Order: sequence, then C-alpha cells, then structure tokens
Amino acid sequence: MHAWEELRQDDQRQADHRRPVDELVARAEEGYPVEELAGRDAALVWSIDTRYTRAVVKDADIYVLAGLLARSEPWSYRSLAERLWVPHPVVQRALARAKGADLYSSDRREVHRPHFEEFAIHALRFVAPAQLGSLVPGVPAAWAAEPMASAVRSSGDEPPPVWPFAQGRVRGQAIEPLHPAAPEAVEAWPELGELLALLDSLRAGDARVRGVAGDLLSEHLRSPASVAGQ
Repeated sequence: MHAWEELRQDDQRQADHRRPVDELVARAEEGYPVEELAGRDAALVWSIDTRYTRAVVKDADIYVLAGLLARSEPWSYRSLAERLWVPHPVVQRALARAKGADLYSSDRREVHRPHFEEFAIHALRFVAPAQLGSLVPGVPAAWAAEPMASAVRSSGDEPPPVWPFAQGRVRGQAIEPLHPAAPEAVEAWPELGELLALLDSLRAGDARVRGVAGDLLSEHLRSPASVAGQ
C-alpha cells in the first residue's frame, strides 16, 4: 500500500471517530443532557464535556449571563432556566463556558462584572454580530426598546429593530435575539429586556448607538443597587 493511501485511510478513521462526538456535541448545545446522549459510556461523556466546555462563548451563554445580571433573588440552575425559558442544561453549559472565559465565577456564583463589561463593549459585536433584516412583526429591540429608546433619538425614517415574534404588535426590521426564547422571557422580566436591549445595541448599532449603549451598560454594571442584587 502506498504511503499516501495509508495517510488517507488514517484520516478517514479519525473522521469516523470524530463524527459521532460531533453529532452529540451539537445535540448537547441544544440543551440535551450529556449523560443521556452518551448513555453509560464514560469515555464518550468525557469527550463531549471536553469538546463542549472548551468551546468559545456562544450567543446563548451571553443570554444566560444577562439573566444572572438581571436577577435580584437567589437562584439555582433550574430556577434561572425557567425564567429564561430554556432547558436547565443550557444554563449549566453556558456557565461552564463563561467560567472558562473568565466571565463567571463559580465560587461566588456571579458574573465577573469588570470582565463582562469589557467583553460586551469591545468584543460582543465580533463574537455575536447581528444585522438588521427584513420587515416582520415583532418585539421592539435594541435602540427601539428601553432604556435605549429614551437615550437615542430616532429619525423615524427607518423601521425600528424588532425581535421576530408572531404575536408582536410592532412591525420593524428583524434582528435575531441572543436566544430564541428571549421574546417570551422578557414579557414577565423587564429587567432582562433592558439588559438585552443594551447588548443588542452593542451587537448591531452604529458607533453612536454603541457609545450610548456602552455608557448605559457600564452605569448599570457599576451601580450599587445592581451590584447588591448579585
């Protein structure tokens, strides 16, 4: 057998070995418990955990961190997941990745505020970029939602940014939320909606909008009342 053929077969064996793990990692990212996906295969559980928790910070992770910042009561994985309208493994995995990125302290069970502030203002639009899309019914978002709506004057010539939502009462340009569950979650949790409005403005706004959003986010994260809620 030629050397190149041996190399090709070796590459194929490695690809065949990776494929099941890749598929399970994708399912885990959707919120399915790793142990249920991998059954009793301890080696496979370890492989999924290693691949999954070392992944870069994802949009859903930022959504979970926003939930932690918005809360004002004691929390558990399950209670936070219920308020965010996500499966509780999504919260577990999000905080594991956030800890790896030094955005969350598992010892203090809180967001690392200075690091989150720096990340959101300077990196969020590159890590979780958002663009305005077609006209759809939805929920006011970004600079069309408070507290941005009161801080940024809109010319009124362009439709407002909205999260696409079938029951939405506002027609505007679609912007994808950090998590699909956001429109339902903010209905009963306005504090979360305000934080997401700031984050969406940092993701999709122009320099002027991002500047206002960054100032408001910094003010929120550094306010004594907000810190005390942690």
